[in-house]
Amino acid sequence: MSLKSVLVFGWLLLSRALPAEAQLGKTFTGKASFYAKKFQGKLTACGEKFKEKAMTAAHLHLPFGTMVEVTNLRNRKKVVVRINDRGPFRRGRVLDLTNAAARQIGILKAGVANVACRIVGLEGVVMLGPDEYIIHNSSDIVASLGAGSRPRPY
Repeated sequence: MSLKSVLVFGWLLLSRALPAEAQLGKTFTGKASFYAKKFQGKLTACGEKFKEKAMTAAHLHLPFGTMVEVTNLRNRKKVVVRINDRGPFRRGRVLDLTNAAARQIGILKAGVANVACRIVGLEGVVMLGPDEYIIHNSSDIVASLGAGSRPRPY
């Protein structure tokens, strides 16, 4: 095996093992499922005991403590969860939810649902409300005012 192959393999291995950076306001979609009851009381990847009544979830790469707003795309129900575990390990799934979180967005019967997710907080603290978004560029504000409009004087 060449040195180049070893370096590429090592980089790929590390990039999968290290958590991704959570960017406030970032969105993603996919399928969410929920944990089986057999995990109750077992340790999560962050070292906490799993509690099926907590509002927590597993994600493959987001840092522990990331707060994610999860919307069931079928019924528009929402829940905010804290990432405290790694998973899901099934292709096409983006989150494993606790039983309580799954119940809140109505996926217990189906078992799996298409969801839209938005990062709303970091380190266990929610920083964005339901209709708040991050504006990364001040020209976005000007563009949202429309052509020819001017701010009103006080």
